[in-house]
Amino acid sequence: MLTEQINPNTQDIDRLSTLEIVTMINQEDMTVAQAVQNALPQIASAIDGIVQRLTQGGRVIYIGAGTSGRLGMLDAVECVPTFGISPDLFQALIAGGDIAFTQSIEGAEDRAEDAEKDLQNISLSDTDVVIGIAASGRTPYVIGGVNYAHSIGVFTIGLSCNSPAPLLDVVDVPIAVPVGAEVIAGSTRMKAGTAQKMVLNMISTATMVKMGKVYRNLMVDLRITNEKLRRRAHDIIIYLTKLDEDAAEKLLRDADNQVKTALVMFYCNVNQESANLILKENHGFLRHIIEEPD
Repeated sequence: MLTEQINPNTQDIDRLSTLEIVTMINQEDMTVAQAVQNALPQIASAIDGIVQRLTQGGRVIYIGAGTSGRLGMLDAVECVPTFGISPDLFQALIAGGDIAFTQSIEGAEDRAEDAEKDLQNISLSDTDVVIGIAASGRTPYVIGGVNYAHSIGVFTIGLSCNSPAPLLDVVDVPIAVPVGAEVIAGSTRMKAGTAQKMVLNMISTATMVKMGKVYRNLMVDLRITNEKLRRRAHDIIIYLTKLDEDAAEKLLRDADNQVKTALVMFYCNVNQESANLILKENHGFLRHIIEEPD
């Protein structure tokens, strides 16, 4: 496996100065973006499949072990405040259960049967999407989960940093990002982890853009859960409406702290109830409401 090979470029890393070590790591990291770029057509195909199923009421389920599983959990959790979605829409399963997010439970990744049970426990259905994440591309827990998903007609995606890899052979859309040997042999939390994070960011972000959760490049569906996000919501309204501070704050308050609703109220000169109805009629796409069609 590429991810287990010894990197000839870093064999003397333990003899270098601190600056030389971080320079060497940085040089290796520069190769990651190119590996991801090579997989863009497959990533786009995966996103299109996800959007199709989400519009039918489906969910996205990340499944992984170790670092791969933790990255899936991180992406799923961060989608909630960023895009104002239900925690049910993007979910993540990790071998060994939630405790494996903070503790290493390495043996759990070898139990393929656990993945089927975990997916059954969340009532996986054929409208959902399962994304198997495995740097090695051969983690039994991940492959077991994907095989079960396939058996009930679920759309499956596989993300591996090895190619060829068994995972890539059993999914509907295989995404290979072979980043080569790690700086520290086998430490896939490094380049492989970086590549996985980049791909998962692309998948979730582009999916949310295609679902109308973004207007221009602004997170207009954000959920205001702290002062930073309140300030961001406030600034978005000022930027798009040119209102002053007080007027923007009143508009946001009248819209029950919903940025999209506030913007429709402003542009369409309607009350909150009417604004929400307009949004529903346009499937949440703000661009359809406040700009002329292209």
